[in-house]
Amino acid sequence: MAITRLGPNQDITAAKIAGTISFKNLIINGDMSIAQRGTSVSGLTNGSSGYKTVDRFRFEEGGSPTAVFTMSQSTDVPTGQGFGYSTKFDCTTAQGSLASGDIIRFGTFLEGQNLQQLKKGTANAESLTLSFWVKSNKTGTYTMRLEDQDNARMICASYTISASATWEKKTITFDGDTTGTLDNDNGLSFIVRFNLLAGTNYTSGTLQTTWGSRTDANSAVGQVNLADNTANEWLITGIQLEADTSASDFEFLPYDVNLRRCQRYYYYVGGTNETYKRVSTNITNPNNRNQTAGLHFLPVPMRDAPTVTIPSASNFLGVYVGGANSFSSMTISNQSEAASEPDFNVLYVSGTMSGNVGNHCVNVEMSYFTTNKMEVSAEL
Repeated sequence: MAITRLGPNQDITAAKIAGTISFKNLIINGDMSIAQRGTSVSGLTNGSSGYKTVDRFRFEEGGSPTAVFTMSQSTDVPTGQGFGYSTKFDCTTAQGSLASGDIIRFGTFLEGQNLQQLKKGTANAESLTLSFWVKSNKTGTYTMRLEDQDNARMICASYTISASATWEKKTITFDGDTTGTLDNDNGLSFIVRFNLLAGTNYTSGTLQTTWGSRTDANSAVGQVNLADNTANEWLITGIQLEADTSASDFEFLPYDVNLRRCQRYYYYVGGTNETYKRVSTNITNPNNRNQTAGLHFLPVPMRDAPTVTIPSASNFLGVYVGGANSFSSMTISNQSEAASEPDFNVLYVSGTMSGNVGNHCVNVEMSYFTTNKMEVSAEL
């Protein structure tokens, strides 16, 4: 194989490696391609806040809104831009009059250790540019805000949807913030929020377009009410936040890379039509042969010690050579590594079966239909 040597004037430059992945986008899953929890959730209203469909993006509500939305991963995308999915909000129950504290928004939460390159809180603080594609039949002014959770600071912006039911690209540039450094850890430091409706508690001031203390009254001034008609819908994709004074093309990541980045925050076993899904390989307790314990290794280390949610013990079987026993109890919990290396990539599995399995090695497997999942979450 021939080897090409670089000459003295053949330095490797950014221009020469253009097109490689640089992870310039601070937003994970901005192309809405990963939706581990499912592709559609209806009935979102007061009390429904949380991660629902597309990974890393939350439905958020405050006050007591009576508006109801369906949130879904949609294949309606801007033509010729390379996107396969968007997130769509459909209004299914209208709310024409908003109470002062009502708010519904769509947001993503970021770790501080992934934002240190912004140099926030120093004289060299980087400008940020947010770009995204958006579509709605409800034209008018919409608002969004960046929030520094470590220092209770924010900066807001508005954008206009001019053409009904037409994909439009929006670009917003924010000055760097020389006040308030971000914690260099795995905790919540930054939130990007898009407003869909907002009461007077959020609209009665002056839109805060420079960095300053967080003041809700200044955060959504001029915001339209997306819930004033059940015909209304709002779609978004291609969300990119980068340290620059202008927007670059959206950085598409390979599907497997994007999935693994999402699995740092959420992972599940189950939810398909398969009959069994192995959870772990275990060895029975030699002194009590209806008990078993073992380890389940997660696909990636999680952000923090995860919360594990399992269906009932009856959804698990201890499978071994020559037979299988159901479980009367089952526990699956976080098993962190040494305190000096908290990788959070192992779960401890233990349970009691209905009968003795002798000296057999036991595989703990889930028996399920599409609704049964073992969910592991370390979301911000």
